[in-house]
Amino acid sequence: MNAKEFLNAVDYIVKEKNIDKDIVFDAMELALTSAYKKNFNAKTNVKVLINRDTGDIKVYSYLTVVDDNFDENNSEVDENGVMLNPETVIRLSDARKQDKSLNVGDTIDTEVTPHDFGRVAASTAKQVIIQKIREAERNSIMAEFGDKQDELLIGTVALEDTDNYFINLGRTNGILPKKDIIPGEKIEMGSQIKVYVSKVDNNGKSLLILLSRTHYGFLKRLFELEIPELSDGTVMLYSVAREAGVRSKVAVYSDNPKVDPVGACIGEKGSRINQIMKEIHNEKIDIIRYDKDPAIFIENALSPAKNLKIAITDPKKQEALVIADDDNFSLAIGKKGQNAKLASRLTHYKIDIKNYEQARELGINFK
Repeated sequence: MNAKEFLNAVDYIVKEKNIDKDIVFDAMELALTSAYKKNFNAKTNVKVLINRDTGDIKVYSYLTVVDDNFDENNSEVDENGVMLNPETVIRLSDARKQDKSLNVGDTIDTEVTPHDFGRVAASTAKQVIIQKIREAERNSIMAEFGDKQDELLIGTVALEDTDNYFINLGRTNGILPKKDIIPGEKIEMGSQIKVYVSKVDNNGKSLLILLSRTHYGFLKRLFELEIPELSDGTVMLYSVAREAGVRSKVAVYSDNPKVDPVGACIGEKGSRINQIMKEIHNEKIDIIRYDKDPAIFIENALSPAKNLKIAITDPKKQEALVIADDDNFSLAIGKKGQNAKLASRLTHYKIDIKNYEQARELGINFK
């Protein structure tokens, strides 16, 4: 790599990768200084300077100007905190014999560029430029995706291995674990797919973007995408409870008494909710009306069960007792307890469901 090629390479990463030119040159000078010391057994008092206009590379040995009272037997440091070596310093009186304008802290530079340093410089330059390109790409991708956690993205299914799908998000791939796809759905290579960003991690060697289609946040973002009233604030989404591929409950409300929040989410003839269900492999969705009264909210959340008797037994611990008649007891609990579990997650209350016989056995008189 000659000087012209080097400058062209620097210009490329400056323009294409949006890196400050001085950062590239500073990194190159540090790397070349280390390379020189390693390959030419140099002392510590050397530095490499690169001409920003021509690309010429020069190596200099330098002496640091110190006060005439400099004590060779005691450790002293310069203004940068670097330990001064008696072999790398020159006293002020001696320095001014060479140049009367010199002061303590200045340096006297002597060029020591080896005739074959170009070979070492070329190799080092390539390594630094490649490193800076990688850093720039990483930083640029992080700037683009760093704030995408908890967001909905659309990508293309690019690769697959035993445990994961790799989703092309444009400038990078996200990882969609197979355990985080909706049970029963088929993912086809090359197809476009909506995904929820569950985690963005920049602590490893490369940016990690974890994706999901089973996360409750995925359903939340789908609602916001399909229902304009959620985007403009006419309808608010209180909470979401989800068992992916089976059933979900979504609690909504509106401060406008003229707006039906449940109806807004369902849409005309079910158009909106059907579009959402289609995206999540026809997973059943119960749209629940949120109420500030926890008893009413719990009753709504236990739909399709009706005619329930509800008491808040411990407001601080958020515990509630629900009494259901025989016709609604199994509906309230649901298959394998699913309805009760989702209602509990939705309302953030621990819900204990009893039928009237069980309540009487416990001495509970529910009227």
